Amino acid sequence: MSNRVMIFDTTLRDGEQALAASLTVKEKLQIALALERLGVDVMEVGFPVSSPGDFKSVQTIAGSIKNSRVCALSRALEKDIDAAAQALSVAEQFRIHTFISTSTIHVESKLKRSFDQVLEMAVGAVKYARRFTDDVEFSCEDAGRTPIDNLCRMVEEAIKAGARTINIPDTVGYTVPSEFGGIIQNLFNRVPNIDQAIISVHCHDDLGLSVANSITAVQHGARQIECTVNGIGERAGNCSLEEIAMILSTRKDELGLHTGINAKEIYRTSNLVSQLCNMPVQSNKAIVGANAFTHSSGIHQDGMLKAQNTYEIMTPESIGLNRSNLNMTSRSGRHVIKHRMSELGYNDQDYDMDVLYDEFLILADKKGQIFDYDLEALAFMEAQAEDDDHVKLQQLVVHSDSTQGSATATVKVEIDGKTVTEAATGNGPVDAAYKAVARASGSDINITSYQLGAKGEGQNALGQVDITARYREQNFHGVGLATDVVEASVKALIHVMNLTWRADKVADCKHKKQLQSQQVLGGV
Repeated sequence: MSNRVMIFDTTLRDGEQALAASLTVKEKLQIALALERLGVDVMEVGFPVSSPGDFKSVQTIAGSIKNSRVCALSRALEKDIDAAAQALSVAEQFRIHTFISTSTIHVESKLKRSFDQVLEMAVGAVKYARRFTDDVEFSCEDAGRTPIDNLCRMVEEAIKAGARTINIPDTVGYTVPSEFGGIIQNLFNRVPNIDQAIISVHCHDDLGLSVANSITAVQHGARQIECTVNGIGERAGNCSLEEIAMILSTRKDELGLHTGINAKEIYRTSNLVSQLCNMPVQSNKAIVGANAFTHSSGIHQDGMLKAQNTYEIMTPESIGLNRSNLNMTSRSGRHVIKHRMSELGYNDQDYDMDVLYDEFLILADKKGQIFDYDLEALAFMEAQAEDDDHVKLQQLVVHSDSTQGSATATVKVEIDGKTVTEAATGNGPVDAAYKAVARASGSDINITSYQLGAKGEGQNALGQVDITARYREQNFHGVGLATDVVEASVKALIHVMNLTWRADKVADCKHKKQLQSQQVLGGV
């Protein structure tokens, strides 16, 4: 048996479906490219049959990724498998992942079928998926609560039907490591054709045991772990990719297993997912939390000064977190910026040097000193920009009187090439600025969440504002970054306005196509 553990990332499928606001196609592609750099073996990027947007995302990513295998999810239904195959067809190689529930409670209460009927559906789905690709994965949903006799039977028949990967999910995070390890061991002991497939595990974190269960599973013979960056996902989340990668790397002597993950991309990928998904990483999160390499105790600090490995079992550099932080000024040339971006792990294709340098100079004039985290923040915001923005901020002027509890804001915005200036008063500077933007644009955005954070350290840190807005039964996530928090707030609002404008354009196009189809049918 191979000692290589395959990493199956489902950040863009299981992770994304738990977000307050769905990611755009562009944002999903950014994450997919980051996962490719990270070195995941397989990335599950969506559920194509669920919506036209998910179909387009899967298709776009499948046509862009070359070094990881792209996978799409489908229920054990032919229409689902057709959608997955069609979306993935642009890829040279791809995987179809089909699933059905196998636990008694799911079979009887959710599917309202007999186990034999479910078994027949599973076999049929695997055989149908094999028409499109040799790489078919089958999942026994809620395997952790499935009677072992039924589970063994299902796994054996799915392998006979042509599944090359069998996934054993702890769908509701119910099992404990000894129990889950026993399930995997039973499968290897009782399923006669188990050697014809890779056994995978997909563990949820409802009891905080997803990583422990996954490690126990590979100790008992599983060779694929399904996980997400930062452990995002349904309810309490999924098994954390970065924790799995660093456990197998740090404890290779004990476990004797390894992955193909490029660990130096972990920190950067974690930050990207956190920002795009609007899901902050808790400070004490293992591997990527802000405190993961912080030492506060005097005894610990003394030990660190004497020998780093007294209290650190891995280095920050091993996950791509650079200890050195070079400061730059407006006198720093392009070659310095390019060098720093390279040191931070960015390729020339990851950013537009002209745009980045112009933004760098503007920020340097405001702050004086620019640090690595500033550069990364600028690169992140540049990646979110679109050429066809409907609304652009040109100027913002705010006056606030804390004694009176009121503020006035004047905004100048460009809307479809036309400059509009409006003013408004509010309970505070952000409220006033938002009302002025609403007047100028004629649109009223329902903001359901507002978060203010900082990028960097000290009083010169950049302010980052994340908002979630509700528009036409959909949630949209906007982000703004500036040295001034009011400006950052307005930028986040305008980001959402541009997203909703594009959503309206897509809806209009779909409506026109429907009308054209009706006219054609009417003519016939």
